Amino acid sequence: MFSTKRIVTIAMFVALATVISIVERSIIIPGVPPGVKLGLANIVTLLSILVLGYKDAFLVVAVRCILGSLLGGNPVGFLFSITGGMLSTLVMSVMWRYLKKYVSIVNISVIGAICHNIGQLFVASVLAQDFHIYILLPVLMISAVITGYNVGLLTKYVYKSLYDRNIGGYGIP
Repeated sequence: MFSTKRIVTIAMFVALATVISIVERSIIIPGVPPGVKLGLANIVTLLSILVLGYKDAFLVVAVRCILGSLLGGNPVGFLFSITGGMLSTLVMSVMWRYLKKYVSIVNISVIGAICHNIGQLFVASVLAQDFHIYILLPVLMISAVITGYNVGLLTKYVYKSLYDRNIGGYGIP
C-alpha cells in the first residue's frame, strides 16, 4: 500500500533527478572523452536507495530515464541511460543492504559509477557490434572513480542533512 507521503517523496525524487539529468546533458566539458559525465542525477538515485529503499529507487531510476528520454533524449540514449542506471542501482542497493556496516556511502557511489559505465559500454558494444569499444574502459573507470567519489560525498552530506532534519523517514537508521 502506498502512503501519500511516500508517493510525494518518490515524485519529488523523480522530478529532481529528471531536471538534473536534463541540465547535465547541456553541460559540455572541453577535453573530456565521449561518455564521461558528472553523474549528478546519481545523487538522487543513491538518496532514493538510502531514504526510500531499493524498490522505490528502481522506480525513480526507471521513470527518470523515461522522462529524460521523452524530454530531450532519444531512443538510443534511453538504452544507455536505463542500462547503466538499472545496473548501478542494483549493485548499490545490494551493497547498501548487505555491506553498509563495512563500506561508506562514498564507496557505494564509486562502485555504482563504475557499474553505470560498464552497463553503458556494454550497450555501446552491442549497438556497434564491436567489442573493441572496450578500449575506452580505462578512461571510463578513472572518470567513474572521480565522479563517483564526488557524487558520494555530495550524497553523504545531503543524506546527513535529511537525517538531521528527519526528512523522509524511510530507510534512515
